[in-house]
Amino acid sequence: MEKSSFINKLSILRKKNIALIGHMGSGKSVLGKKIARELDLEHIDTDQKIIEFENKTINKIFELKGENYFRKLEKQIILKLLEKKNIIISLGGGSILNKQIRNKLISNSVTVFLDVSLKKLEIRLSRSKNRPLLKNIDILSKLKELDTQRRKYYLDSNIKIQNANSINKTYLDFIEYFSNINDQNNKT
Repeated sequence: MEKSSFINKLSILRKKNIALIGHMGSGKSVLGKKIARELDLEHIDTDQKIIEFENKTINKIFELKGENYFRKLEKQIILKLLEKKNIIISLGGGSILNKQIRNKLISNSVTVFLDVSLKKLEIRLSRSKNRPLLKNIDILSKLKELDTQRRKYYLDSNIKIQNANSINKTYLDFIEYFSNINDQNNKT
């Protein structure tokens, strides 16, 4: 798919951007970079924007200022980013719990849920040291708890992709599903 064709289809859908949602470790940043590279678009990772704004790691922000502070900052940054046009945005896994963010996603974005089994996420995340919600706890139990809170919102997305394959396969799935939602929109 060419950049101009992609932007045109996004415009037909009356959406400003693509927003990738899902649990931590689901591949949002990796896929976001791949889509942006293939279509010559900008990719923004909201966690990275928070790190840049605070000049601290997310672990350090949680440690020094707490999760509530992090979530307020996350909301401010995401709401601004969702106003941007023709970009790919990778959202933090918990951002979907905020109603204002969900409403802005509905009005401005084609949302893409990267679904990964909790067992596979546990394996991916067991090596990570940068996840404050997973410090010193049973990872699978925490993932089940987070999934219980978040899955209903993830499932409201426009596109749902099982991200257990290679990034190239996941990218091709995205292009196919994106084209299909556009086709369905043109039939109505």
